[in-house]
Amino acid sequence: MVSYKRLDPENVRFSNAALLGGSALTQENESERDPEECERPLIPPRPACSATTGLLVLGSLLLVLCAGWLLATMFWLHNVPSDQPHKPPTPSSTNRTDACAVIAESWRFDCYPESRAVVTREMCEARGCCFIPVSSSSTSSSSSSPSGRHGIPWCFYPEGFGSYSLVSVNDTALGEEGRLVRDTKTYYPGDIMTLHLEIRHETNTRLRVRITDPSNSRFEVPITVPNATTKADSPTYSVELSKEPFGLIVKRLSTGTVLLNTTVAPLFYADQFLQFSSSLPSRFIYGLGEHRSTFLHNIQWTTLTMWARDVPPVEMTNLYGAHPFYLAMEEGGDAHGFFLLNSNAMDVALQPAPALTWRTIGGILDFYVFLGPDPSSVVSQYLEVIGSPAMPVYWALGYHLCRWGYDSSNATWDVVKSMRNYGIPQDVQWNDIDYMQRFMDFTYDPSRFSTLPELVKDLHFHGQRYVMILDPGISSTEPAGSYSPYDEGLKRGVFINDSDGNTLIGKVWPGLTAYPDFSSDVTHEWWYDNLKRFHEKVPFDGLWIDMNEPSNFLDGSTNGCPSSSLEDPPYTPGILGGLLRSKTLCATAQQKISVHYNVHSLYGLMEAKASASALQRIAGKRPFVISRSSFPSQGMYSGHWLGDNRSQWKDLYASIAGIMTFNLLGIPLVGADICGFGEEPQEEMCVRWTQLGAFYPFTRNHNGIDMKPQDPTAFSPLARTAMRQALLLRYSLFPILYTLFHHAHVQGHTVARPLMFEFPGDVKTYGIDRQFLWGKGLLVTPVVDPGVDYVVGYFPAGLWYDYYTGDSVPSKGEVLRLQAPLDKINLHLREGVIIPTQRPNITLWVSSGQPLHLVSALSEDGSASGDLFWDDGESIDTYETNQYAYIVFDVTQNVMTSQVLRSHLEATYITVESASFYGVKAEPDRVLVNSQDAAFTYRANQVLTVSDLGLNLSQNFTISWM
Repeated sequence: MVSYKRLDPENVRFSNAALLGGSALTQENESERDPEECERPLIPPRPACSATTGLLVLGSLLLVLCAGWLLATMFWLHNVPSDQPHKPPTPSSTNRTDACAVIAESWRFDCYPESRAVVTREMCEARGCCFIPVSSSSTSSSSSSPSGRHGIPWCFYPEGFGSYSLVSVNDTALGEEGRLVRDTKTYYPGDIMTLHLEIRHETNTRLRVRITDPSNSRFEVPITVPNATTKADSPTYSVELSKEPFGLIVKRLSTGTVLLNTTVAPLFYADQFLQFSSSLPSRFIYGLGEHRSTFLHNIQWTTLTMWARDVPPVEMTNLYGAHPFYLAMEEGGDAHGFFLLNSNAMDVALQPAPALTWRTIGGILDFYVFLGPDPSSVVSQYLEVIGSPAMPVYWALGYHLCRWGYDSSNATWDVVKSMRNYGIPQDVQWNDIDYMQRFMDFTYDPSRFSTLPELVKDLHFHGQRYVMILDPGISSTEPAGSYSPYDEGLKRGVFINDSDGNTLIGKVWPGLTAYPDFSSDVTHEWWYDNLKRFHEKVPFDGLWIDMNEPSNFLDGSTNGCPSSSLEDPPYTPGILGGLLRSKTLCATAQQKISVHYNVHSLYGLMEAKASASALQRIAGKRPFVISRSSFPSQGMYSGHWLGDNRSQWKDLYASIAGIMTFNLLGIPLVGADICGFGEEPQEEMCVRWTQLGAFYPFTRNHNGIDMKPQDPTAFSPLARTAMRQALLLRYSLFPILYTLFHHAHVQGHTVARPLMFEFPGDVKTYGIDRQFLWGKGLLVTPVVDPGVDYVVGYFPAGLWYDYYTGDSVPSKGEVLRLQAPLDKINLHLREGVIIPTQRPNITLWVSSGQPLHLVSALSEDGSASGDLFWDDGESIDTYETNQYAYIVFDVTQNVMTSQVLRSHLEATYITVESASFYGVKAEPDRVLVNSQDAAFTYRANQVLTVSDLGLNLSQNFTISWM
């Protein structure tokens, strides 16, 4: 309840808008007004009246208040929510105008979503919908077009708009099935008038719903998902069915929260237009990537489009990956997820009701609801469906260096040598497309890159690795017999065809190109053969697959695209360029499993799968693949980088949201181009970006052609030293990072983690995207602004410790200002965690064999816990074949124990050299290691350190103090 201060009537002031009967000013406009003007009364105060006049005025005021109370009560009774939860108010009048007007603006679902349409009343009412123009001053969106595309829709569905009816429903072994029937056609062609509904209670926390055409098969996404055979025995959700109109209402049983309610707007199911809407329990929604945006999505009339596209990251544009999954927070801290298994072009429209609408132009409606109840559980349940990410090879977690424009293998080699000379960690050297002969895959320039094989041998000699780029476009203009990848590809029929059955020709870096059809097993074998032949010349270690949306410098092909409803569907989502073929292939192009219209956004996934398989066959080790385009389940085959960013501070900041989003999408091996790909980087920015990039799960510095070098050796001694320190810090934390990836692989956990995942009960964490966690306990607070020597960060309630000093930072849930000189990134340990660290070196091959140092951040009761996963770092399926060591650490009542739950030869090579305990409240008299007295130090900031331990990691041990 709000406590209102009693006001003298003479001191009550009104805004101009209120006096004129207009709407309240927006927050933006309010902030621009002069504060003194806001405080100035519009009517000057008058002298005090007589007592009689005062009583009359007071009586009149009381009458007005009573009348106002009566009217408000009547209005409230008139607008009591209907029995359907999370549903807009029902019109009480049968008059069409009145029925439309009473639908709250936030609950207006767009009846004319075509992005280029300027909607008139006649156009709208021809669809049987309500038309009410909305002035820009009354919309909560920053802009509002006449079509309502970026604001409150002018054309929206009335109550009772035609939809499907549930005419029959029966129980099945997994749930229910039913028949949906539509009596009237919609305004999109190809209505499917009868549908089959299937509801599967697959697990206690996973519900699956499929709506299909019982008469004709339609395209379904070809990824493997669990096939439940028994019905959940104790589901945490309930499912209610509305028959007329048809709708689903899914509730969380423990709280009654409505997670899904599709009765809020009509269901569409036409051949090329499928649409359904649902309420949301809150405005806190995440995922729906890949888009350049804040981590928490803005639901103020925001439309997110999914259709893989080659474009530098810009706001409000469909980018490289399509991931129709969201995670939503609920009141009280519970979370749930939703996944639409559909690969066609689609829009997801968010609105402030809160609600959202899915619009896709093909396939079927096949969706999952995940009950969590915490955010981490939601992600784990999602990954149980799409597949958990692969365990990366150990060197993938080192520092990677690349640029487009080294110009020669010798120049590339010089940079590697310079990094070594300065003692700067580097595990992997990359080359961009300039290493190729005329940009052709599976070649290298015989003059400028003649020493490439020797460079790779030198990298291997120093425990380093080499990664090269490959684009999918295969040059189609070389003389017959001179370029075997194309010649062989034609013979084997591996290329995508146009609608006439001829090889589709587009244009990318080599010129005119053909595109491999990775939906075909024949293409996978052809890809492997070419990689194997090239590997015999240049023994590369990993692949960078780029331009795989797939990208095309033309729209469609050299011959254009045929006139077809596939090329120009009745509804085109809001993709950049306005056409499905914009800078990609014709939608009518033919692939083995379907037309490109259906599988376009799967291209990067299918190429990643072929690449990972080929590398595994060639090297017999864990494959390393980084892909630009992605789709759900991609984490099983590749990592991802966030694309062609720019050397700007806003790109540095935006990368944090990007890595957190991809972690909840099941691709934890993710990072951005450190220091930016395009434009010239400032030294200060590059230092700050290197510090932040040291905590990307995937860490690579990459810049563009014709730009100044931006590797750490290219800057001043001060900057170079700061970058070196940041990278050595990352290498020292390799044991905890490697363990986090193990948990991602086995349990579907995140690596770079939003604060809200660990503090779901703290709403203040829901929008934080300037900080993140590694795992549950290492808080990273980078500087993302220029010219400052401090940073502001939020610390959820609890006890935190400065990672470097062990100084305690108690918080009640506060924003703190932290010192951040140019050579420091702020790190804090959460109470109750133990992390293993390692003495760093310039390659992970060396540092991963160094002794461990254990850091324990004690909680108020003196407890803490942690773990370590360890194996040989590169063998395939070490967890699945039990070829690993797993150790847990625990501190309770002044005693640390190390328990080896699984032993392995690799662990016998590692020793525990030292241990520090943050938060030891009193200086001990004695410290015992395996019951033997040991030397120790104790600092005034309550840090206890025990050194020279020499303990074998593969054996249990105890450290105690008294």
